Amino acid sequence: MNAVLRRRLEMAVRVRDFLRAHKTDGVGDGTAVAKFEELVDRAELLTAQQRAGAVATKSAAMQRGELRRALQTKLLKYLAAVGAVAVKENPELGAQFLPPHPSTSTLSFLTAARAMLEKATAQKDLLVSQGMSETLLDDLTAAIEEFEQTLETSRTGRRDQVGASADLDAVIADITAQLRLVDGLVRYRFGDDAELMGAWASARNVLGPFKRKNDPGVPPGQVAAA
Repeated sequence: MNAVLRRRLEMAVRVRDFLRAHKTDGVGDGTAVAKFEELVDRAELLTAQQRAGAVATKSAAMQRGELRRALQTKLLKYLAAVGAVAVKENPELGAQFLPPHPSTSTLSFLTAARAMLEKATAQKDLLVSQGMSETLLDDLTAAIEEFEQTLETSRTGRRDQVGASADLDAVIADITAQLRLVDGLVRYRFGDDAELMGAWASARNVLGPFKRKNDPGVPPGQVAAA
């Protein structure tokens, strides 16, 4: 979430808390307030979805990096070494067991790893006879499947993040519009209460609650920015 939307949502939450705190005074009984609270609750859910999508995408990328290193430096490297020996027994194998270059793209790397696995499965007996562990292909299959799963997790995470961001933009816009109506209601009910209207103005401040110069917590000589 960008800084502008975050500040607007923080403001909306403060407004919602203000309305709930004064619900017994009649502010929280109207349709306008109920609609506003519903929009804020929706925005908080979308924010959580957006954050979860971002976390899932980042976690999947980190896991994918670890799997790629394991494939590149251990499993595929081992298979390539066995293939280099086996080619003496079967010259047709040629360069079928050359591991992908470390700098190749993710999809190209995955395609090459799959191809090596497929060729190795077809030549398993020969490769085992040349020194390949019988469990290597199982380990390679599991690693490739896990690698593919991280790609799916990343796609899902990005989709959730982008979808939530688009919905959040719309909901924040609705909150801003609904706030005008709520503001009118609050001013109608509490316009004569200077202290309460000061609290209301502070809650509605997009940059955060403001403090007066002499408010507690403000160091001498320092004025809190409105």
